[in-house]
Amino acid sequence: MDSFNIKMDTEKNLLPKDGTVNYFGTIFSEEDANHYFKILHNTINWKHDEVFIFGKKIVTKRKVAWYGEREFEYTYSKITKKANLWTPELLQLKKQIEEKSGESFNSCLLNLYHTGEEGMGWHSDAEKDLQKNSSIASVSFGAERKFVFKHKETKETVSLNLKNGSLLLMKGTTQKHWLHRLPATKKVQAARINLTFRTIDAKDERRGTNDEA
Repeated sequence: MDSFNIKMDTEKNLLPKDGTVNYFGTIFSEEDANHYFKILHNTINWKHDEVFIFGKKIVTKRKVAWYGEREFEYTYSKITKKANLWTPELLQLKKQIEEKSGESFNSCLLNLYHTGEEGMGWHSDAEKDLQKNSSIASVSFGAERKFVFKHKETKETVSLNLKNGSLLLMKGTTQKHWLHRLPATKKVQAARINLTFRTIDAKDERRGTNDEA
């Protein structure tokens, strides 16, 4: 059965408490998802990420890129970066995601994982530059990967598989109470591109975060 045609319960909250996560399933056909993957892979200004972990500068295997409606500056793990301006394809995607989610966004952080052996450790998207409790829309193109949430106090976990062309929406106090990660796996050899549409607080572009993921 074509998962693109399966109606998802987009109102269902995947978290038991202290936040809201809605999974929309595949909102793009396989053809469209593969089309966007190819364009993003070839046209985005990808760079290896740099973070400080326990005082040591680490260059990650995965690549990242930051885009927005203006050249926002943001800092995480003691590294300050400046946003590129939207590409036509990112603007198309932003419009579709805003229509689907009912939210609005002014920036997007992209991650390129070359294989399943590249992942992301436990963290929350709580950069000080972001609007407090604003929604984050996560779009996946390419390889299907497992995604896990963990409550910061109770340590209970919730996991799901993010499919090619799918949309996950994190809302409310999710980032305050929950961590999330993308576990590395040797079972996946294909690449994945993840886009997280966010809202920078343009009135007060404050700097600094302790996110070291």
